[in-house]
Amino acid sequence: MSGMLLSSMRTPDTDEPVVEEKPGDEPEDLTGRALRLRIRQQELLAELGVLALQRTSFTDLLNQTARMTAEGLEAEFCKIMEYIPSDKRLLVRAGVGWGEDVVGNATVGADLDSPAGYALQTGKPVISNHLENEERFRTPELLVQHGIRRAMNVILQGDGLPFGVLEVDSRSEGEFGEHDIAFLQGAANVLGMAIEQQQYQRKLQAALDRHQILLKEVNHRVKNSLQVVSSMLNLQANTVGDPALSERLMEASTRILAVGRAYNRLAYNADYENIDLVGYLREIVEDLEAAVAPCNIQLDTPKEIQFAADRAILVALIVNELILNAAKHAYAGSQEGVIHLRLVSSDDKAVSISVSDDGIGLPADFDPALSKRLGTRIALGLAGQLGAELTRQKTTKGTHFTLVVPLHAKAN
Repeated sequence: MSGMLLSSMRTPDTDEPVVEEKPGDEPEDLTGRALRLRIRQQELLAELGVLALQRTSFTDLLNQTARMTAEGLEAEFCKIMEYIPSDKRLLVRAGVGWGEDVVGNATVGADLDSPAGYALQTGKPVISNHLENEERFRTPELLVQHGIRRAMNVILQGDGLPFGVLEVDSRSEGEFGEHDIAFLQGAANVLGMAIEQQQYQRKLQAALDRHQILLKEVNHRVKNSLQVVSSMLNLQANTVGDPALSERLMEASTRILAVGRAYNRLAYNADYENIDLVGYLREIVEDLEAAVAPCNIQLDTPKEIQFAADRAILVALIVNELILNAAKHAYAGSQEGVIHLRLVSSDDKAVSISVSDDGIGLPADFDPALSKRLGTRIALGLAGQLGAELTRQKTTKGTHFTLVVPLHAKAN
């Protein structure tokens, strides 16, 4: 850079812009047209702030900022440049007035000899009103090619590090002044806050993505471990030589598989906090078909019910117990029969799940709360954890249990 930086240039400890000094400069008389322009500039800054708050897409926000900035300064050209550290240059990311080959392709130097580079490196606004006579900086070839006669540059801050530079350019005669640089800096400040928010959100999303990957891997490993435990119980059930103990081991195996099914769905589900309860219970039923044979399980369900994954596991365990109990006690002597599983989402607050059969039924005085059956006690205990209500419905034939589960857990 030339050694002819003038005394009016801002020092690192001041807020004055780097501007050419001209003898006899007088403050602009803000009357008439000039006053209307200042009012319009304030309106444009307000509009830009609204766009930033509306979460406008990043590309649209860049383009709108360039358009509004050019309008507010009555300039033919404006561009937003992003600093590329690896190239040590500024890339034109958005702009108005430029040809299609400029935006996304053209670059300017980011060194101190460049007006934009100086603004980036020092944080000082730069005004160049007579580029044809500019001795402080090297005029970028891009400006020369487009016949630019005057320009202003201000830094665009990002999240911790500068994002780049906001520059306005004009072919017309005239001069940019202090009020113009204040408007340009205001536009840069609004855009800078939006850029900082965008960068912060990208970092947050990247951290969330890493967390989800790790969580899915954990779920996958838990599922595999539960399958190993279930297989070991099955093997032991087939070799223990005691029918009663074998039956207990098989029941334990199906309970473990019910939990493993949930972790299996979580491992491949985009939403790691929720799963489709209907799809999950269908898989539970598939696992139970061999255990309840020769009985058949018939499902009557809606297409989908989104449900919290940790609560869905408890629901599946309850359904598992009710179906196993129905197959074991409803049809004596290994008779064929049908077990009905029905899900109804009555409103946005609860889902009703019923398990019924057409078997011999339970004694008239049967009370689930007083039952000594392990499956019934497990089902009641899990219902309590869910804040759900498990009831036995009166029926002339068979047995009918209904579980009404709140869709969302009650806040403690």
